[in-house]
Formats: sequence, structure tokens, C-alpha cells
Amino acid sequence: MQQIRVRGARTHNLKNLSLDLPRERLIVVTGLSGSGKSSLTFDTLYAEGQRRYVESLSAYARQFLSTMDKPDVDSIEGLSPAIAIEQKASSHNPRSTVGTVTEIYDYLRLLYARAGTPRCPDHGVDLAAQTVSQMVDQVLRLPEGLAAALLAPVVSERKGEQQELLEELAAQGFVRVRIDGRIHEMEALPQLDGKKKHTIEAVVDRMRIRPDAAQRLAESFETALRLSGGLARLAFLQDGQAGAIAEQGAPHAGRGQAGACPGPPGEAGLNSGAAQRELVFSSRHACPVCGYSVPPLEPKLFSFNNPTGACPSCDGLGVQEFFDPQRVVLHPHLSLAGGAVRGWDRRNDHYFHLIQSLAKHYGFDIETPWTELPEHVRHVLLHGSGTEAIEFSYREEAGRRSRKRHPFEGILPNLTRRYRETESPMVREELARYLGVRPCPECQGTRLNRAARFVFVGGRTLPELTALTVGRALEFLGQLALAGWRGEVAAKIVKGMVERLRFLTDVGLDYLTLDRSAETLSGGESQRIRLASQVGSGLTGVMYILDEPSIGLHQRDNRRLLATLKQLRDLGNTVIVVEHDEEAIREADHVVDLGPGAGAHGGHLVAQGTPRDIAANPASVTGQYLAGRRRIAVPGSRIRPDPARQIRIVGACGNNLAQVTAQIPLGLFTCVTGVSGSGKSTLIVDTLFGHTAARLNGARVEAAPCERIEGLEQIDRVIDIDQSPIGRTPRSNPATYTGLFAPLRELFAAVPEARARGYDSGRFSFNVKGGRCEACQGDGVIRVEMHFLPDVYVPCDVCGGKRYNRETLEIRYRGKNIHEVLDMTVEDAARFFQNVPAAAGKLQTLTDVGLSYVRLGQNATTLSGGEAQRVKLSRELAKRATGKTLYILDEPTTGLHFHDVEQLLHVLHRLRDEGNTVVVIEHNLDVIKTADWVIDLGPEGGEGGGEIVATGTPEDIAASEASWTGKYLRPLLAPERRSAISA
Repeated sequence: MQQIRVRGARTHNLKNLSLDLPRERLIVVTGLSGSGKSSLTFDTLYAEGQRRYVESLSAYARQFLSTMDKPDVDSIEGLSPAIAIEQKASSHNPRSTVGTVTEIYDYLRLLYARAGTPRCPDHGVDLAAQTVSQMVDQVLRLPEGLAAALLAPVVSERKGEQQELLEELAAQGFVRVRIDGRIHEMEALPQLDGKKKHTIEAVVDRMRIRPDAAQRLAESFETALRLSGGLARLAFLQDGQAGAIAEQGAPHAGRGQAGACPGPPGEAGLNSGAAQRELVFSSRHACPVCGYSVPPLEPKLFSFNNPTGACPSCDGLGVQEFFDPQRVVLHPHLSLAGGAVRGWDRRNDHYFHLIQSLAKHYGFDIETPWTELPEHVRHVLLHGSGTEAIEFSYREEAGRRSRKRHPFEGILPNLTRRYRETESPMVREELARYLGVRPCPECQGTRLNRAARFVFVGGRTLPELTALTVGRALEFLGQLALAGWRGEVAAKIVKGMVERLRFLTDVGLDYLTLDRSAETLSGGESQRIRLASQVGSGLTGVMYILDEPSIGLHQRDNRRLLATLKQLRDLGNTVIVVEHDEEAIREADHVVDLGPGAGAHGGHLVAQGTPRDIAANPASVTGQYLAGRRRIAVPGSRIRPDPARQIRIVGACGNNLAQVTAQIPLGLFTCVTGVSGSGKSTLIVDTLFGHTAARLNGARVEAAPCERIEGLEQIDRVIDIDQSPIGRTPRSNPATYTGLFAPLRELFAAVPEARARGYDSGRFSFNVKGGRCEACQGDGVIRVEMHFLPDVYVPCDVCGGKRYNRETLEIRYRGKNIHEVLDMTVEDAARFFQNVPAAAGKLQTLTDVGLSYVRLGQNATTLSGGEAQRVKLSRELAKRATGKTLYILDEPTTGLHFHDVEQLLHVLHRLRDEGNTVVVIEHNLDVIKTADWVIDLGPEGGEGGGEIVATGTPEDIAASEASWTGKYLRPLLAPERRSAISA
């Protein structure tokens, strides 16, 4: 069958939709926000494909998935196995990086394990193979008379009872073994737990270090190396335990016979307490100067998720929590007595007396502002007096005071100790407010231990290679040429890495570094990473469904993304893309336009066919924009900036910013543009918002470094409206977030029947006991934990998903109960509550930002990033305007159709016309061309970016030859834009 036939789709707002989709084609599904695009693609096509897959599983597996509902559709024929690549953010696991998510890091671990050259950290020399003679010489350089034992590791961290191995060692004449750090006689071995990992070492010899022991040592080393495959371990006996070792006699073939080293006292010295004093010898890798050795190189040595390779200080996280002085000294402009450090002022008698004693000892005034105290005094206050004793005065129970001399602990060590020792969750929560995060001081944020950090391939260590951007790593590996057998081994490994890196470059992610945390990726970036992985998998006959893969992508990189999608199609797959980008629509093989409106007004098939067919259809709003019959107009005039009213960021140097100085005019609509990874978010969100929020709102946010920010006294508020979810549980919804739910509950509580029953507004809350359904605790759904898939939410059997108990639902306002009101769309609710001012205003702002189709009680977890951002915008619009607010928005056009973008621009221009400053990070050219001022960063992403390429009006940017944004903006600012689709 060459088509996917959908008949009678009624999922959500789809109106009995029937259509045929061509297979093995690039299909773009477009239409207004809320017109039913996701309902058709994800909730119908993908959901049915997933359900059919589940039905093919065993009965055991299906018992966990039996709650999956069939989409509301009559029939779907010709459906292929479906893979959805959604816009959701990637893993929140702090151990996930770009390298691990793309599996490139697995290849790198293999490359360094098989072709890496270990190097001594102290002397910088390659670790050459040690001969037995070198090992003997190194041991003989140890202090004479030192008691030691030579061990041969035969099993390292391996599960099993190891019975056969132990019997074989006994048969070879060994009488002692060390198991998990403890010595045991062969006649009295413990029973090993087969489910736990064990380390077993044969005791080859025990001796005192003496110059005449060379021959005996050589034979013992030969035995140990032969037994372990090239590894030997020398363990030193603790002082006072060496007397049990017999005087050395003739060489004894290297085995630990009973006569050579009698006595249990010597065995105690070999137990785990002595493990830290051991030397490791390898017949493969050791430093000839200091004897530094590494164990055999294995992939797990380079894994920060494995104890073998992880930094022991930070456990492979690369960062450590610490009490940040900037957070602890919350008000540096105040004095110690006045509250510079919370909890150490006059209100806390114990700690305040300590401060008074310190002031007397060091001669400073406790009324002096913190910033004016001498540097050495501030250091003592924060870090302690070291060994210097100070006389302190303490109040005793009877009211008398006692004096004691001892060093001062320091505020930071005091907080650290209390945080570690307390068992009170409330105390820990309070102290956690002062915690900051810094790179691990031992591994410098590289996550790996010392041995793994000093293995080289092509002159680079693994941390150095992962710190490169995808583009630079591709260049390095493409030129990598190792000599001899290492080159042959590396060639096959490098080939797989180069392919994956090239796929990432093709989807516009060449600016990402491989060690970047997956938590910091945007939804669009994580989606394109998964897209690159799918291209690399080489699957055919699959139906791929993508949700706006062009999010966060500059127009320059769009063509590379489209080429990747076509490559996926050319492999023999059907690629269905929900998209609003004009270039993507024009490049599609087949376009499906849903509408004509949003919500209840959508769900119909308005047009389908080639892009030319859509443009020729007068009923299609999308077609009208494609054909040029409708367009977002360029403003006739722009507001000019006032040099006296501007915010000036000086010397911004966070991430890849190169000492950038930028001016943002106040009272204007400013767009910050540039290719992906050029530093837009670092400059505006991390630097401008971070410092402004800290100064104006007292927020505790990690701000990117800069010299200073000037002009902040001219604004009174700063608001960052980002795409993070408005809530992560089913309890969060647009009504609760915007504050609309409170007046609605009060309306229901004022109904005569509610008053007669004694119900207050709390009765109509699903967050507290009383009116909610207790079976689901007001969630309306019950979470089913899946053992091998993400958790599934299913409707509550008791309330049927209505959240409330029967008695609460009996209360009606104008014929509707609280559940029916929450189930209304914003558009319906606006009509229903038009005479209720407290609700009408908030509903109007939701309509103004293009969310008329969203339901009031819609689960926050089902909102896209763009929808969540517009819910936040509506909440800010509903507040009383001051005219001196700075609004920061990061790509607000996400998920918006041409028509919705036009609506959003009216809202943003309204904010500007009220005197506020609006700063938008944006790639959408229709938004950029309507801005008053543009700051273009670049010229490239990552290391090639971080500079201001051009500033000025959109016309100024279009005239700049150095600006990529200007190149694509130029045609839109021409007097007559082309109005037909080119052949």
C-alpha cells in the first residue's frame, strides 16, 4: 500500500477527519495553533502505531500496558512502525552529556582504551612497559627492612563464587589468597556470595626488603606476572606486624608456601587497612622515573558513571556543592550587627557574642559595613582563624558568663558542619539556600579520575577532546593518524564517530561541545540530537513524526536540517513534520493544512497537496501567507532609541562571549539575533537577566560574569518569560497559574446551595481535602509505574477524571459545575464569564496571546514549550503595568503559525507602547523585521561566535555584509516581496 489512509479521526478537536497520506514522502502538517496538528500526528497516528506495537508483545508485558486507549478513529490502514521525535526537553540526569546521549562518548572510551597512550602525571613521560628487572630495582630502592608481600590479582570486581579458581590456586601450591582486602588460608576460605562482586589476589611471596633479595624478588615477580597476565601488587605490612615474617632463606620458586612466611600476625597487615600503601606494577605501563603505573586500559576506566573511572571527589558529576560566600553574605552593604550574614547578627545571641569576641581580638567595629572590613578580617570570619586561639565569652544556664580560648571555626565551616550533621529536614532546607555549585577542585570539572585524565590519543586527553565543539571534534578526528597497530585499531572506531558527528553538524548542532550537560539543552536542540541519532540508525520503512524540528535554528542552518529530513525520507521512510517554518513548507513533498481556526473552530482538513496547491487555495490561511496575499507588514516608522535611556552591559564574558559590550535601548522592542550558539541566551538571559534580577528582585540566580551593567536604575522590574513548564504535575494548569482559579472558586462558594451547605472556596480546590476526590487526591488521573517504559497516567475510576467528589459536583453556577468550567476552552469561558470582571480580564489576556483553544484545567504537562511561555506572558499582561518593566522572552514564536505570530506581535508592541522595554531572542524573520532595534551576534556559533556583528534597525542589519541574519532579512524588507512560489 502506497498510502496511509485515515478514516473518521475524532481525537480531541478533530472533526471526523479523513485523509490519505503518501508513504515515503516528506509531509508537513501545518495550521493555526490549536487546529489539531498534534492531535492528528501524535495522538492519532503515533498513538495507534504504539498501541499496535504493544499488542504484539507478550501477555506478561501487556498487563502493564492494558490501560492504553485506542485513539478515537474509525480505521487507519497502511500504518508503519512509528517513532516520535518530540520537542520535550532531554534527560534531567546530571550525568547525561551531549556525548553520552549521542553515544559518541562510548566510541571515545573505546578509542582511548584500545589506542590510548598513558602518561605519567608528574613527569609527562609515556608509560613504557616495565621489565621484571625494573620492577625488582624499584622495590630494592625502598627502605631496607620494610616488610611487604607480593600479590597477583587474578579476579577483579567480578561476580561469582569463584570455587574453581580457588581450587586451581590451591593445586598450584598457593596457601594464601586475599579476598576483598582480607587474607585467608586456603584451608579456611569463606563462602563467597555469587551475586556480589569480588576481588581475589594470590599471595605469591612475603619478605623483608633487603639488597640480597634480588633473585627471590625476580622469581616472585615472574610468577605473579604469569599468573595475573602482566600485573603485580606490592602491599606493605604495617609497623609492629612485621615480626612474624621469617628471615629470608634460599629462593623458593616464588610461591607463598607455609614455611616461607608463617603466622597470622603478618596476615593482619595485608588486610584492607594497608591497601592505601600498595604499589602496582605492570609489564605494560609504568613511569621509569617514579614507577607510576596504571591498570590495563579498559573502556570503564574512562566512564564517569563507573567507580573505576569516576573522580573520587565528585563521584563523576564534575561539580561540588559548597557554601557560597556571596550567598552567605546576603547583604554586604550592611554591618555584621545589622544583618550582613543572616543568623550571625543581634537576633542570635550565641553567634553574635562570638562575633563580638572576634571584633575585640582583631580590633574591628561590628557596626562597620561588610564591604569596608579589612580583607584579612573577612577571611577569618568566613574561613576561621586556623590555629590561632581567641578568647570567647559564653552565656551559661544560670545567666553567668564563662570564658574559653580556642580557634574560631569560621562561618562557612560552621554551616558545612551543621548541614552534614543535622537530622532535621527543615534545617537542611534552610541551609541549602546558601549552597552554590562549583567545578570539582580535584578533576577541574572533567569528571574523571587522575589515571583516566592522563591518557593521550593524538596529543589530546579525553577531557580535552570532549571540551571541543562538534565541529572541531569532527575536524580533529578526521585528521587523526596514529602510527602502527594503534592506527589500525583507531581507524574503525573513528569511522563510527565521524559519521555521528557529521549527522550532528547536518542538523545545525556543530556549536555544541561534547561535554555539555544534557540538562542545559533546549527542546529544539535535544530533538535534533535524537533526529541525528535516527539518521545514523539507518532504519527503513519507518514512520517518523517530528514536532517543529526547526525550533531554535537560524535560517542559515534550516537548509541543512531539511537535507537531513530528506535523507531520512530517501532511506525509504515516511517523514511527517508538524511545522510552521515557511521554507520547510515550501520544501515538502506533501502539505496538510488543518483549521480553519483553533480549538472548537479547528479540526477540519482545509487543504492538502503540494505547496503550490496550498498557496492556490483561497480557504487556506497558510496558503494566503505563502502566496503573499496576506503578510505581516513592516512598520511604516520605527521608534528611535534615546541615548540617555539605555541599559549598557559592559565586558560580558560568560561561556563564549568575548568581552562583549552591548547597549539595549529602553522603551523599545529589541530583537537579539544570530546563528545557533552565537551567545544570545548567554548575553540576555544569563548575564542581563541574572544580574538585573539579583539587583532589583533580590533573586538568587547564577549570573554569567561581566564587568558591570549600567542604567538599571531606570527600570523597576525584570521578567524572564521562558519556555520551561508552568508545572510538572497534573495539578498545574492555566487556570491555577494565571490566578484565574481563585475568583472561580469564590464564585462557586457564593452560590446559595454552597452557602447553605457551608462550603467555602477551599471546598472547590483539588489541592486540599474536603471537596476533592480522595481516590486520586484531586489529580483526576492515577499514575501507573511502568517497569520498562515511562510512567503512564490513567483516568481515576472513582471520579472519572473529574477531580472532585460527587457532593462538590452538585454545586452549579449558571448550570455548570466546577469540573465543567475547568473543561471549557478559554474562548468559551470568556463568553461564559464576560460579566465577571475578575475573570474576564485574565481570560482576555489568554485570548490575546493566541491561547483561546486551551482548556482552563488542561494538564500543564501536556502544554508545549511555546504554549507554556504564552501562559506566562498572559499572566504578566494581566498585572498592573508600571511602564518601567523589562520583559525578556526567548523565542516566543515557538509553535506559532503566521497568523498567531501576527497576534503575538500586537501584544508585544502593546507592552512597548505602554513604556516598557521588550527584549526578544528570536530567529523568526517576521518578528525581526518589525523590531525597533536589533542586536546581531556571531559571526558563527560556539568558539566562532560571542561577538556583536551588527546593531541598529532591521534595515541597518540587512545592509551589513558580515551578518547572516541580514542576508536572510534583506528580501523581506524589499518594497515588493515576491508573491508566488518559485518553480
